[in-house]
Amino acid sequence: MKTQKSARFFKSAQKLFPGGVNSPVRAFQSVGGLPPFMVKAKGAYLQDVDGNIYIDYVASWGPLIAGHASRKVVKAIQKAASLGTSFGTPNPHEIELAKRIQKYFPSLQKLRFVNSGTEAVMGALRLARAFTKRDKIVKLEGCYHGHADSLLVKAGSGALTFGVPTSAGVPADFAKHTLTAPYNNFDAVKDIFDANPDTIACVILEPVMGNSGLILPGNGFLKALRELTRQYGALLIFDEVMSGFRVAMGGAQAQYKIKPDLTTLGKVIGGGLPVGAFGGRAEIMNLLSPLGPVYQAGTLSGNPLAMRAGIETLRLISRAGAFKKVEKQTQKLALGLQNLAKKLGIPLQVPHLGSMLGIFFSEKPVRNLSEAEASDTQLFNRFFHGMLERGVYLPPSAFEAWFVSLAHGDKEIKRTLQVAEEVFAGLNFI
Repeated sequence: MKTQKSARFFKSAQKLFPGGVNSPVRAFQSVGGLPPFMVKAKGAYLQDVDGNIYIDYVASWGPLIAGHASRKVVKAIQKAASLGTSFGTPNPHEIELAKRIQKYFPSLQKLRFVNSGTEAVMGALRLARAFTKRDKIVKLEGCYHGHADSLLVKAGSGALTFGVPTSAGVPADFAKHTLTAPYNNFDAVKDIFDANPDTIACVILEPVMGNSGLILPGNGFLKALRELTRQYGALLIFDEVMSGFRVAMGGAQAQYKIKPDLTTLGKVIGGGLPVGAFGGRAEIMNLLSPLGPVYQAGTLSGNPLAMRAGIETLRLISRAGAFKKVEKQTQKLALGLQNLAKKLGIPLQVPHLGSMLGIFFSEKPVRNLSEAEASDTQLFNRFFHGMLERGVYLPPSAFEAWFVSLAHGDKEIKRTLQVAEEVFAGLNFI
C-alpha cells in the first residue's frame, strides 16, 4: 500500500492544525501509523491521495447511510445550491424535513434545527434546566454528547480514545453540576437521585451507546430510567445523534418503545452535511425564544443544502425494503466476524443493531465503559492495521462503532470477511 503522498500531506497538516487534524480521532494516535488523506468517495468506497481504495465502514462517522456521493443526494444538494447556499430566513425545506422526522419520531412534537449534534445537546440541556428549574444533570459514563464543557466528564468518543475522559479547560464550577453513573447500572443512577432528590434536571444518555464501541442497553434499563425520571420530576433526554435512523428508523426509542421528553438528532438527518436537531414535548419546546425565555440561535440553522440532503437521504432509506436491506447486511457482517473469530479461537464480541456494529476483543459481552476499557485494544490495533493494509477502512479506535450503508452489497461484505479471515489468522492468537 502506497502512503508517500498521505505522509507529505500529514506533515504539512501538522504545521497548520493541532495534531494535524480537525477532529482528534482522525490523527490515528490510538492505533498508531499515518492517517490516509482521502480525496474521493463513491458508494461503499473511499480513495486516498496515493490511489489506495478502501471499503469504508466509517461513513463519515454515521451520516452516510445512503452511501458516499449517492446520486440522488448529490443531485438534491446541487439543485439547492443553484438556488442559493444560505438565506438566513425560513425556507420550505425545513418544514418538509421536520415532518419526515416526526413521522418516525412522534415524541418530537416540536423541534429546532441546528448545525451539529453538540449544538443540539446544548439546546436540550438548557431547555431541561429551564423547564425543571434545576441545575444538575446525570450522564452515563462513556456516552459522548459533544464537546460542551459540562458534558466532557467521563465522556466517550475521542476523549475516551485518548485516555482523557475529563477534558482540561472545563471549570470545576461547570463539572460539579454533572453527576455520572455507569451505563447499564440502574442502581447507581437511582442512588444519585436518592441523594439529590430535588436538584436533578435530567438524565441524558445515548440509549444505544456508540461512542465507547457499540454497547446495547440491558433488559429493562431504559424503561427503568423512564420511570425513575418521572418519579423525581426530571426529564429524560435520548441523545440519538448517532442512533437515529441507524439502529431503527425511529431510533432507539422506537426499538425499545420508550418515549423520552427530549431527543437530539444529527448525522443521518443531514445526509453528510452539517446538521443537528433537538425536540420533544411541545410544552418544553415552547420555552425557546421567540416564544419563551430560553435563548438559542444559529446563523446557518435550517440551511437549505443540509435540509435537502437530509430529505433525500430519509426518502432513500424509507423506501420499501431499504432499511431491512442494510440491517441484513450488517447482521451478515457481524455474524461472519463472530464465526471467523470463534473458528480461530479469538475472543471477540460483535454487538450489532440496525446498521451499526462494533467489535471488542473480549471473552465476555461488554455492558459498560469499564468493560470496554478492559478489552484488548492492542489486539484491536493490530487488527485495524491488517484490515487497512488490505483495503478495509475501519474507525481508527477500539471505542467507535462501525456503520454499514445501502451501498454495502454482498460483494463488499464477502470481501470484508475474506480480509478479516486473513488478518485474524495472522494475529497468532492460538
